[in-house]
Amino acid sequence: MKAQTIGRILLGSAMVGAGVLHLTTQRQEFQAQVPDWFPIDEDVTVVGSGVVEIALGGAFVALPKHRGTIGALLAAFYVAIFPGNIAQYVEGTDAFGLDTDRARFVRLFFQPVLVLWALWAGGLLTRRAQRRRQAEALATEDVDTGE
Repeated sequence: MKAQTIGRILLGSAMVGAGVLHLTTQRQEFQAQVPDWFPIDEDVTVVGSGVVEIALGGAFVALPKHRGTIGALLAAFYVAIFPGNIAQYVEGTDAFGLDTDRARFVRLFFQPVLVLWALWAGGLLTRRAQRRRQAEALATEDVDTGE
């Protein structure tokens, strides 16, 4: 099994697990991480993000032919929730054992790792994938222009 496939399955499974925790035993911990300035109710935010995590994680595992699209969506999701991680650091919010400024600060560096992991496991960072996308774009261009 390719390392990329293992990475995709691990990340997808972790996302499903995190999503389930959003909806069950760790719900209050996740609510504590929702910034005060976020305009949506904390519980609605946690439930919604949990459902999204389960859906994206499950799809990443179960739909390997769509790994590129799902990897890109996962990366976008990680970027979208990053302001919450920054707020947790800036506001000094304790959750999941992140009870010091140093721990909350160090955590910020893991979000870019998750973004890169999603892109890599989705096959979006390889030269072959880039060449394939370029060839598809050229083929589409040829069809559009009638050449």
